[in-house]
Amino acid sequence: MKKAIYSIISFAALALASCSQSMLDFSPTDSGSGDEMLKSASTAITSINGVYSSMRTAGWSTTANTHQCFGIAAYNLALDAMADDLVMQGQGNGWFWGDHTYNVKSNYTSSAFRSYDVWYANYKWIANVNYVIDAAPAMAGSEADVAYVVGQAYAIRALCYLNLATWFSRTPYNAMRGTARWDEACVPIYTTGTSIKTGGQPRATLRQVYDRIDEDIDTAIEYLEKGRENSLATANKTHIGLYAALGIKSRACLAEGDWDGAYTAAKRVIDQGGYAVGTKADLTGGMNSLDKSNVIWGASIQIADQAGGYASFFAHMDNQQGAYAESAPKLINKQLYNRMSSTDVRRDWWDPNDKESPYIGKKFAFSNVASWLGDYLYMRVEEMYFTAAEAALRSENLPGNVQIARDLMNTVMAERDPKYNANYRSGLNLGATTTTWTGSLLEDILIQRRIELWGEYGRLFDVRRLGQGIDRRADDGFSEECLSGMSRRNVDLTKPDTYDWVLTIPQDELDANPNINEEDQNP
Repeated sequence: MKKAIYSIISFAALALASCSQSMLDFSPTDSGSGDEMLKSASTAITSINGVYSSMRTAGWSTTANTHQCFGIAAYNLALDAMADDLVMQGQGNGWFWGDHTYNVKSNYTSSAFRSYDVWYANYKWIANVNYVIDAAPAMAGSEADVAYVVGQAYAIRALCYLNLATWFSRTPYNAMRGTARWDEACVPIYTTGTSIKTGGQPRATLRQVYDRIDEDIDTAIEYLEKGRENSLATANKTHIGLYAALGIKSRACLAEGDWDGAYTAAKRVIDQGGYAVGTKADLTGGMNSLDKSNVIWGASIQIADQAGGYASFFAHMDNQQGAYAESAPKLINKQLYNRMSSTDVRRDWWDPNDKESPYIGKKFAFSNVASWLGDYLYMRVEEMYFTAAEAALRSENLPGNVQIARDLMNTVMAERDPKYNANYRSGLNLGATTTTWTGSLLEDILIQRRIELWGEYGRLFDVRRLGQGIDRRADDGFSEECLSGMSRRNVDLTKPDTYDWVLTIPQDELDANPNINEEDQNP
């Protein structure tokens, strides 16, 4: 069989049967019309637009369970549900409960669950942008227009390989121990447009995949700098521009333990991007608008045709408007909530005194619940402050690094807590688990990052790279149903190198790819 390879190549036919009209913007592969589309930047942008459209659309990346498979926002929510700070009060309709209770790995033989969803979606995005990259040398258009299109293609590919590495391998660097595992198996790499004759690649090593990410994102940044004055950008925040690419680079550098690279990328966004730290008004409006000055990148969902209805982020997170969130409220871990001071404006994001669901989230809300509207926020400038602060503090090459970290924290926290002051903190100590407190400056940076990005970033990405374990407890809000289910499956999250955080490779890939077999499967 050639299911996995063929399914990527024949996506256009699948889209006709199962997706909204916006999904048809994907460039058709192995076809004359696809070749024509990619000859000019003004038409090649259509393929890029289709990728972005699919990144917020449900119904194409799996054969079922589509209400928990709606692209980037769903993956971020799943990674939050797998971690320590977002607590699901109950199973509700079942969506994200498998992620939350670690009952997904055994479903790799089905095309209806998380393994297939993440694998298929990211490799489909890679397949589409590879065609754009292949066409770049002969692409017509102004230098800026071509650079804008091709730069996004490279950035999307870097992001996809970072996504795949996060889900299907262990982290390359353990910051707690200062050790790396670059030789471990990661995922296959494809860098050119695929055809019906394309053979499957073996699993590359973590070193090879992260080298690919680094090269792609650096190439993207170079192109996007040249493409700043393009004529094609009509809604910059819905596309990966220069500063979103720098944000992606900072994330990859954190995973690699490249503190200087993370600091430089994040600090450039802060200094040059023109973004402003969100005020209380920005933070308490439902987190649903790209128009806010702190938003770097996201998905615009302003008309009913773009909304996913129940298959959407806000349906799962807007606890005030019913939908799925009513039956499965999302809570904050009590310990994390109690790390906020009484003067922190972010306390308004949760209600510890709710009678039915103590510590229930109020951070996210539809902008128009009747029409299911609300923009998805993929990246905010606040993330860059916390990244730059952590990276500066860890750097051995940055003069005055401790005070630089403190200053960054004081700046971002000034809009959150008038009494906050990082100047009295120091140190790099972290506990063995994420709820073992040390009082260090590094821990404080991470606490504020956790509070700030709750529900929107994918917390497990940080847990894995930090080298800490997770100690879920009923006293912190985790349900007995969740804890007993994990116990039955022998899930132990206190071990920072656990394979419980690593998805199994879909059976379709094992069947289709002669270079990936059962012995290559993740534990």
